[in-house]
Amino acid sequence: MTPVLDLSMNVPPPPQGVDFDDMMKQGLAQVLMRSDNGLLMTYHLGGGSDSDRQAAARWLEPVLGHLDPGQLVVCPGAQAAIAALLLALTGPGDVILAEPMSYPGLRAAAAQLGRRIVAVEADRQGMVPAMLEEACRRHKPALVYLNPTLQNPTAITMPERRRKELAGIAKRCNARVVEDDPYWLLADAPPPPIATFAPERVYYISTLSKCLTPGLRVAFVRVPDPQERERFLVALRSFALMAAPLTVALATQWILDGSAAGLLEGVRSEARLRHRMARDILAGRYSGAGDGLHVWIELPAYWNSPQLAHAAGSEGIAVMPAEAFATGSGSVNAVRISLGTVKDRGQLQAGLQRLSYLLARRPGSVSAAVV
Repeated sequence: MTPVLDLSMNVPPPPQGVDFDDMMKQGLAQVLMRSDNGLLMTYHLGGGSDSDRQAAARWLEPVLGHLDPGQLVVCPGAQAAIAALLLALTGPGDVILAEPMSYPGLRAAAAQLGRRIVAVEADRQGMVPAMLEEACRRHKPALVYLNPTLQNPTAITMPERRRKELAGIAKRCNARVVEDDPYWLLADAPPPPIATFAPERVYYISTLSKCLTPGLRVAFVRVPDPQERERFLVALRSFALMAAPLTVALATQWILDGSAAGLLEGVRSEARLRHRMARDILAGRYSGAGDGLHVWIELPAYWNSPQLAHAAGSEGIAVMPAEAFATGSGSVNAVRISLGTVKDRGQLQAGLQRLSYLLARRPGSVSAAVV
């Protein structure tokens, strides 16, 4: 059986020059030295300790500016945060507006909870303001979901003017916005988050899984209203209870001692190197921004995305077809290629070269293709 080269999952690449094993040992040693071991092994139901929320505020300061730690909730990952927001702020049958291509975890959570996603037209700058305003008036949505920085899957970063326009519409239409922003810290000089333009309307999510390491399972959520924050915590406890205290304590330790910042810089550098590799190999098909964890490849007319994904799989390469991200009945002819999962650059280079070869040939001339 051909070994699978996984280019389907968005994971931070292993940074060169960062001794991750030593980081783990040193971080955990400091946690165990400074913490009550009994507290690390019991229930924590408040969405993070005071020190955890202070660390979260420090981590988010470059993104959102000075924050009140009391507005922040520590969660076991962004997926849990999204599901808890849907539970807390929406009801069965409610509409959630999203871009036509959006994070699959939103669709999964909405389907499980009986919420309905309605796609709003997007262009090369993200969700179209006029279409959002029309959709708000027509559907009276419970939430609007946006992923404005290095969007998953299209890799588009919404410009500042568009963010301000969407924030203004949220205010005028009394719409609440979930801003899922896992890649802001990986982007080169990104615009301010939408939350800075409408802080009272936006629930901001930032996860460590996409910029440091997924094993921490730690995300930070800004919930501005105290009553809604309590509803959010109640919803979170109904299925996830809490973030694991030991991993949260490690994340807090890394943030406070500077290890997290060093790891982030290493991930950024490695991701940009891999983007340069993808740009060189995929030539005219590369449309990335040069940073982040993935590339969105629009396919030539002679391929469709399920067909290309199947052919790539037969070659031992896993990619994500556009259909996995579609929030409506339509889709686009594209695949997402993730650049971080493969540890070895040489293997990544070989996989990208095989993909480039597939893209250049028509399905009929590729023995593994499905006709």
